[in-house]
Order: sequence, then structure tokens, then C-alpha cells
Amino acid sequence: MNFINNTISVGKYRVSPLSRQREDGLYAASVSISSGRGSASTDRVMRFGEAFHTQDAAHRYASEQGLIWVLEAQRPAGARPS
Repeated sequence: MNFINNTISVGKYRVSPLSRQREDGLYAASVSISSGRGSASTDRVMRFGEAFHTQDAAHRYASEQGLIWVLEAQRPAGARPS
């Protein structure tokens, strides 16, 4: 089982995309988004249901979804879509 995990720092957030090979040979994607330190730290993990034919595609998707989440979280509350 091979993993790719490269953390990207965006402001106060750390985005850690992860891809792994499933038993059926396809790849799964997930992303961890963390912020803070010590007892004030938080971590959100998202696992995606899509299956990917390559590890790179799964990793890229996880990275994109994590960055989208961070960008939305950084928008002022009044500027977010309903």
C-alpha cells in the first residue's frame, strides 16, 4: 500500500492530502485540514467516495478539495454563498 502525503500551508491552515490504493486496485482520496497548536488545535478529515485510476489523480483531487475548503473558510461570513 503506497501513500502520498504532502502538506500545504495556507494562512493558519495545514492541508494534508492523502491518496491510497484500495483492494480493488483503484485509489481513494482524503484530506486533513488542521489549524492551531497543542490543546487549541483542530483537525477536520474528509474522505471522498470517488475512485481514481491513478494515485496522482486521487492526490490531486484531495489537494483541490482541501484548498477549496480553506478558501471558503477564509471568506467573510457575509460573502459566502447560501
